[in-house]
Order: sequence, then C-alpha cells, then structure tokens
Amino acid sequence: MAIYGRVSTEHEAQLAAFENQQAWYEGIAKQHSDWIIVERYYDEGITGTAAQKRPAFMSMLEAARHGTFDLIVTREVCRFARNTVDTLTVTRELKKLNVEVYFVQDNIWTMDGDGELRLTIMATLAQEESRKISERVLAGQQVSREKGRLYGNGNILGYDLVSGTYQINPDQAYVVQKIFQLYSEGWGYKRICGELLRLGCKNAHGEVSWKVDGIGRIIRNATYKGYICYNKSHSDGYLTQKRVYHREEEFVYIKGDFEPIVSEELWQKCSDIRRKRSTRCVGPDGKMQKYGRKEPQSVWCTKLRCSCGSAFRKFLWHINEDGKKSYGYECYRQKRTASAQYLISHGLDPSLICQSKSIPYWHIDLMARDVFRMVWRDRKDAVLLTYQMLEECATKDSETYTNALSSKEAQMEKLQKSLERLRRMCAMGDITREEFLSDSAAIRSDISTLELQIKDLRTTADQQSAAFSLDFARIRETLDRWIDFSGPTISDALIDQFILQVVLIDDDTFNWTLDLSSDKGEEQPTASQIALDLYRQQKSSSSGVPMDSMLSNHITDPHELFSFTISADEAAAYCKSIGMKFFRKKWHDKKVIVSI
Repeated sequence: MAIYGRVSTEHEAQLAAFENQQAWYEGIAKQHSDWIIVERYYDEGITGTAAQKRPAFMSMLEAARHGTFDLIVTREVCRFARNTVDTLTVTRELKKLNVEVYFVQDNIWTMDGDGELRLTIMATLAQEESRKISERVLAGQQVSREKGRLYGNGNILGYDLVSGTYQINPDQAYVVQKIFQLYSEGWGYKRICGELLRLGCKNAHGEVSWKVDGIGRIIRNATYKGYICYNKSHSDGYLTQKRVYHREEEFVYIKGDFEPIVSEELWQKCSDIRRKRSTRCVGPDGKMQKYGRKEPQSVWCTKLRCSCGSAFRKFLWHINEDGKKSYGYECYRQKRTASAQYLISHGLDPSLICQSKSIPYWHIDLMARDVFRMVWRDRKDAVLLTYQMLEECATKDSETYTNALSSKEAQMEKLQKSLERLRRMCAMGDITREEFLSDSAAIRSDISTLELQIKDLRTTADQQSAAFSLDFARIRETLDRWIDFSGPTISDALIDQFILQVVLIDDDTFNWTLDLSSDKGEEQPTASQIALDLYRQQKSSSSGVPMDSMLSNHITDPHELFSFTISADEAAAYCKSIGMKFFRKKWHDKKVIVSI
C-alpha cells in the first residue's frame, strides 16, 4: 500500500500539525498487519483543486500505472482532491489498474458496490467547500484593499516591515534613490547594474549582485512613491486557479500610510521613460507582447521627414579640437542603401535611391528659432487670418455636403411616400398584385441606392467637420502666450507640441508644418491629427497599399502660410552666438516654408 497526504497552505499545516498527520498515517498502517507500506506521498502547501499542480500526487499515479502498489490510503476525500471531476476520473483509472483507494475518516472503499456513489457525494461537498473558501478569500482581499493592508513578507529593498507597515531603511533607500535618479537621466538597466556593482551597493538579500530584471521591478514598484498596488492579477477560477495577469492600466493604486522614498514626480518621470522604451506588438503566437525599443535620439528624429518619405537619424558629424561633439541628421533610407558612387561604378542607375544630403544640427536649430520668432511675433495676425480663411472655405465645403445631404433625404422621403401609396392602391384593388410588385421593386431599388449615397454623404460631412473644426480661442491663446525666443535654441517641449513635421523638399528647402491647436494633455485627437489620419486613409485607399507599410506617411500638401530665406550673414551671426566657426564658401541660402 501507499500513503497520500496533503495540506493546502502553511497556515493549515500549522493548525493540522503536518508532522502529526504523517504519524497518524503510520499508526493506521500498524493496525493492519496485512499492509506493507512501499511509498509515502505528501504534497505540502499545494491546492487540491487541480491534480496537475501536485507533484507527489502525479508521481503516485505514475507508480500505480507500473503496479508498484494495490492500495492507496488517505485521510479523507478533501485531502485526495477538491475537484469532483478529478476525484472520479482518478479513482476510476485506479480501479481499472486494480488499485483501490481507502478514505479512512469517510470510510469509503472505492472497490465497494456503493463506493463510487458515496465518493461522488463527498467529492461534491469538498468542491463546494473550495468554492466557499474562494469566495471568502476574495471578500477578504477586497476588505484588505479598502483598508490599504500590505501583502507579502516585507522583503522589499529600501524598507523594513515594522508593526504591519513600512519603515525606511536609510542604507537601502539610498540605493533605491540612486536607481531612480540614474534612470531618469537616461541610463539603461544594464548600465545601472554596472554602476551599482561599482559602488558596492547591496540588494534586498544583502548581496552585491544586480540583474536587469531586478532594476526593472524596482522602477515599476509604486511602493517607492508611497502607494500600494493591487489588482495585478487574479485567478481564473477556484478549480483551475490559473493566474491571469493584468495590464498596468488596470492596476489599482491606494495611498499608503508609510513614507515614500522617491517623489511622485520622479516616479512618474521614470514610468514615462519606461513606456517610451517599450511597445506592444502581436507576437508569433498571436498574443500581445511587450518589446523594448530605443528612445528617439532627438525630438527632430520624430519630426524630420525626407522627400523620399523616410525618417531621419541622428549621427556624430565630427569632434572638434576642443573635444566638443557636433551632430547631424541623415535620411534613414539613404543610410541603409548603397551610395550613388557605388551604383555608378557598377553601372546602375543612381536616381533609384535617395540622394539627400545630411543636415548639420545647427541648421535645424537656426530655422526653428526663426520660425517661432516669426509666427509668435512678426506674423501672428497673418497666421490667425489664414486660419479664419481656411475655416471659411471648410465651412463652405461643409455646407455643400449638407445641402446635398438634405436633397437626398428629401428624395428618400418622396420615395417612401410613393411606396406607401402603392401599398394603399394595392389594398383597395386599384392595381393588381403584379403591378404592385413591379413598381415597388423599382422604388426599393432607388431607395437602396439613395441609402448608400446618404450614408456616404453623412460620413464625409462628419469627417470634414471634425478635420476643420478649429478652436480659435485656443489658437489665439497659444499665440498670445508669452514665450521667450531670445536664446539660440527652442526647447524640445515647444517643438514637440507645435511642430507637426519638417519635410526636406530639397537640400536647401524645408517645409515646416505647424499645429497651433495641439494640446498634449488632451485624450481626444486634435484637428490636425484628424486631418492627418484622413489624409493617410485617402493615400492608402488610392494606392491600394496599407499605410502602415508605406514609407511616405507624412502630409505632402500642407497649406502654406509664408516663406523666408536664411542668408549667409544670418547664419554667420548665429554661428558666432553659439561659438561655432562658420564656413561661408560652403553655405547655401536656406528657404523655409511655414505651413499649417
């Protein structure tokens, strides 16, 4: 015979005295002189609702299949399994193998005539008890969340668990603050690990050992900003008990009663950086997976677009004698293809590739400064006037669609009345059934055509209204807001908010497209974003190629506001202001087109 015992939790093990339970089994075996114990199987701290999760139970079944024993002794049905299906399936399989199961306290022998009936009743009661326990646990967890109760054993870097709450451990808190500080400055996980090892910092186990996944867990842990995080995962049911992990957007944060180690602002900044460095994509198994990605090296990498449709990448242009580095921007497509000289030398057509020249960083900074100065100071009234003219044109276009829609709806109403008259005439016997069917079929055909036209007109009118509904109060407020452009460069925040794109038309011509209605704090898309989406949809439908697979996904027909030229004298003065040597012979005047 074999013995099987199980306790589901450490708490239950303390109450039931697991060691005493084992001794109890030995005592039962001694009362039967014909029993020979060949193996003892014990699962400690494991649930009984799923047999697959119990290694000792599975080992016992495998031994039974090999004929190791012909009797299994267990205390009661709930120790054997809390899942009715598992209990009956396993005992029936054992019965076919001539292995009997004896439930001592329930006095059930599975080989008896009524053994399976009694076993089914007891197994059902055990499963129902598991369901009630699950409900009580969920209710207890909800109460714990409302009270802000801490989970876990308190082994968290930077804190000590004292009297049910966290107290800051100064030595460890320094390490946590260092990690957040370095990450907020742009350091990656691997580089932070190296710095912590260099400084001899210890982890939560008191060891000078660091791994990138550990750094990631610290950055994500809301405890360090003074909050308790709940709802990270849940069980899909009390029988299977498979963990279902939630997305970060579904986490629940409750303010704790302990002191934070880092400020909420610093924690949020690190969280924003982490989100920018990762993206969600559909993996090979069809499920959403998170992948790491590089942050843009510069705000201009997200704004600059080449005439070929490709983005730009930042690269090191050269290092000056004083060690100062100069950077530039180059077309990403051109960088990944062969050079024009290579194609010519091999007898190939060089016109097939992009031949845009690289752009020194100060060229972009100079243009940005002049664009912002002109828009906010010199030509503010002209910008507002252009916006008003555009909305007037858009309003006229919208009225055209509205009038056409009204006409179609009037036609639809007439057709509906004609169809109703036909029904009355047929009912009164004024026309035959064949005449009614023939005439009504023609009217229904016209109605179906009109329905399609009306639906198309409504969709187009809504899109026009959304794309060109400009908030003049916000635009005027934006232009009236005092912003200092006296310095040589414009902040990345302003560029990101108000510059939609910068397209390199040719080596000396740039089209700057503005978005003065944008607001990064809004959840709803701006008018410019809607217009951009509409444009992409039109390009995609006309080309038959999904826009996601097209390189040229920037607006190529923005409305021009004004243009200006940057001369050699202006460029020389700018270089002097930033302490850079100017090469007049290499300079070509730059034409800047400002559009919306």
